[in-house]
Amino acid sequence: MWDFPLRLLGGLHYLVLAHQASWDDIGGALDQHQEFLSRWTEEQDVQTNEVQRAWALLPGFLSLADGRPFDLLELGPSAGLNLMWDRYRYRYETGEWGTGALELTGDDRTPPPAELFARRVSVARRRGIDLNPVDVTTEHGARLLQSFVWPDQTARLERLRRAIETVRDDPPELMRGDYVQSLPALLSDRREGTQLVVFQSASTMYLDPSAMTKVRAALHEAARDEPLVYLTTGRAPEDDGFALEVERYPDGGSSRLAVFDFHGEWLDWGR
Repeated sequence: MWDFPLRLLGGLHYLVLAHQASWDDIGGALDQHQEFLSRWTEEQDVQTNEVQRAWALLPGFLSLADGRPFDLLELGPSAGLNLMWDRYRYRYETGEWGTGALELTGDDRTPPPAELFARRVSVARRRGIDLNPVDVTTEHGARLLQSFVWPDQTARLERLRRAIETVRDDPPELMRGDYVQSLPALLSDRREGTQLVVFQSASTMYLDPSAMTKVRAALHEAARDEPLVYLTTGRAPEDDGFALEVERYPDGGSSRLAVFDFHGEWLDWGR
């Protein structure tokens, strides 16, 4: 199990966050909570939801706006923090957007064009489907996400906690399931008068080619009656970050919008 150390450290952090263990006595925690940690490392996958990626995704969403409310569907949302992207506040060298309590910013090496930030969007519905969605409205779910952010990453933890509070105010609809199999049915459920926007930020990279073929076939088929857009990320050819791309269906035409850091710390728009 290649990620055993990550699982173990996550379990220890979970106990620390619950005030049941201390980093000052790891040996004692391993002894006292042996049964819990054994079960955790066997059953609990590494589970993260990096909200900083929303800072890189926002200009992509704004570039898609056509005046209609968005009908959002995220593939692999984890806890749905990035489904709430319009509820955060953003800062770039060329402008600001949003009024949320959580402010996201980063190193915009090549910033997005200023005119994008004049666009306003509304969200009619936000849905996500994940094999193991995390419910951060519960104490366990919130602690679970925090447990896989290391305790010395204080800024990242604070950002995560603020995002969790935003989600708790008005949670998105999170469904448990395999989106490769469920996508046709989800895409057929469309809100009249809205723009269907499907997106993912670090999910399809784990699919094999045949599964990805099924995803694109479902997007193509669902767009026969009414077009849809798919905002997606994949490893940049230079392998130094994610390439942010938009695919438009039914034709499947693709264009690259930007390259950004895997965790959304920097953004190179137009690259």
